[in-house]
Amino acid sequence: MNREEPLFFEYAGERMLGILHRAQGRVQDVGVLLVVGGPQYRVGSHRQFVLLARELATSGIPVFRFDYRGMGDSLGEPRDFESISDDIRVALDVFFDKDPGIAGVVLWGLCDAATANAFYALSDERVVGQIALNPWVRTSEGEAEAYIRHYYLKRFISREFWRKVLSLKFDVSESLKDLLHKFKQSKGGGSGAAKDSDRRPLPLRLRDAQIGFVGPTLLIISGQDLTAREYENRVAESPEWKGWMGSAEVTLRRLEEADHTFSRARWRDQVAAWSRDWIHRLAD
Repeated sequence: MNREEPLFFEYAGERMLGILHRAQGRVQDVGVLLVVGGPQYRVGSHRQFVLLARELATSGIPVFRFDYRGMGDSLGEPRDFESISDDIRVALDVFFDKDPGIAGVVLWGLCDAATANAFYALSDERVVGQIALNPWVRTSEGEAEAYIRHYYLKRFISREFWRKVLSLKFDVSESLKDLLHKFKQSKGGGSGAAKDSDRRPLPLRLRDAQIGFVGPTLLIISGQDLTAREYENRVAESPEWKGWMGSAEVTLRRLEEADHTFSRARWRDQVAAWSRDWIHRLAD
């Protein structure tokens, strides 16, 4: 039997493409739906999603990765992470139809796919767990605050920075202008609001979605990523969110040296190992 099977399916008159990775030596009834962030398609940066799916399938976990409409080899108009719930649902329908041995699924997502998964999981009982990497909570204020906390402060206490200043190799006025601009942005409001009925800022909606999910979550955070810093800043500001992160429902893993997409082989392999082991424990 072919262990990697391309599948074409349709939604709203648009053809979509997914790749089903059948488990080898089937040992689990929990599968993984790998949802991609945008702009991205089913292969992933550095072939991360292909390699992850193969690793999980080899360990007995079936995986389905797909292009949502308007992305990769799926037809339709381009859409963002706030508009792919129907695509996730249809992909799950196909996954369950083509692999009837699965009883539930884990949604796996990086960046805005992790956020899209959190929103979707509240509406589908087939979702029994989530693996979220560097969830997206970007607002203009949050981005500016993260720059101030994690970029400018580090620079101002750096010896190399002051060597450049004293040797007149650094444009202090431009840096101060940028810092003031970021400070004003950090005090702004109203960005990151929902496109549909819920008009609250994105961080509040993600907070409620993650806290409201009844299943377990594996949360993987990069140490060298501004998106991850923004997410951690927002969590730290909310006692409820912070409590959720420290609860028994959440397994937190940090890879301090890793960048946003876990671009080196050892970082990618560590993410795959954490994902594999967590899913096996969940299924057991």
